[in-house]
Amino acid sequence: MKRVFFSAFLLAAAFTVPQASAATVVAAGNVHAEQPDVPGASSKRTKAGKTTFDAKYRKVYALLQNDAELRGKIKTVARAYGIDPMHIVGAIVGEHTYNVDAYDRLQTYYVKAVSYLSSKLRFAYEGEDISDFIKRPEFADCAGKSGSYDLWECRERVWNQHFRGKTVGDTSFPNDRFSATFFQPFYAGQTFGIGQLNPLTALQMSDEVHKVSGLPKLDERDPNAVYKTIMDPDLTLPYVAATLKTSIDAYRDIAGFDISQNPGLTATLYNVGSPEARAYALKAENERRQAAGEPAKLPEENYYGWLVNDRLTELKALF
Repeated sequence: MKRVFFSAFLLAAAFTVPQASAATVVAAGNVHAEQPDVPGASSKRTKAGKTTFDAKYRKVYALLQNDAELRGKIKTVARAYGIDPMHIVGAIVGEHTYNVDAYDRLQTYYVKAVSYLSSKLRFAYEGEDISDFIKRPEFADCAGKSGSYDLWECRERVWNQHFRGKTVGDTSFPNDRFSATFFQPFYAGQTFGIGQLNPLTALQMSDEVHKVSGLPKLDERDPNAVYKTIMDPDLTLPYVAATLKTSIDAYRDIAGFDISQNPGLTATLYNVGSPEARAYALKAENERRQAAGEPAKLPEENYYGWLVNDRLTELKALF
């Protein structure tokens, strides 16, 4: 599946370290001439399904191609959040190429949503509900956070600093992500819906989606409502858009790069998460480079985003 693709911006003038007053525009295209290696877990999962990445890509492409209603929903949501529809398309294509197979029809996503919500769900670890866990004194500093994104980002940092891989009191906590430990009541590693969102991401985006789309705010004490939201296409697409917009804003405001024209980069961040932390890391690296008289480091796509940019022409043709 590796195909050579030379980035348009590699031929442009050299970049300078981005300044706070004006973000450096990162044009569409890939930094890497060839696709970065795909993780073994994704390859193993695809092989176990007796399929290939290209077959999975063609399946999700066919879903988009054959469903004008879905394309219309994507365009409407993208317009509401002020982003190019290709960012949403890139996230959907990447998820269904490297993680799960797409269903043949959008209606199947609605049916699956209902089937998963037949029992009472709970966000908990070793019998401790998440609503009780976040009342522990370690989370006291998060209480002053005003928005859902900042609040849950703070709680995730506290988890990583004070609980991940440690024994606190009588409880030994796994060396795993916050979302994997508390927000997966079905089985480890699951994400759902056409956007393949995890519940923690949905909780982070709740305020933004409420503000822009008017959907009810999510609450960690009501896991069923969270899962209905991430599994119902009509509800989850705004959350996908909000997640992508957050990445665009973070790279512009923190790292000084405008990635709004590069769906491969937003797809990469959708895949790896933590856009703010990654933006701060890139900013620090470029400050070091500037001090050393070295050229700035550009944001780079991973294997997932590389595919999106590589297939961008044919994906745009659908719209």
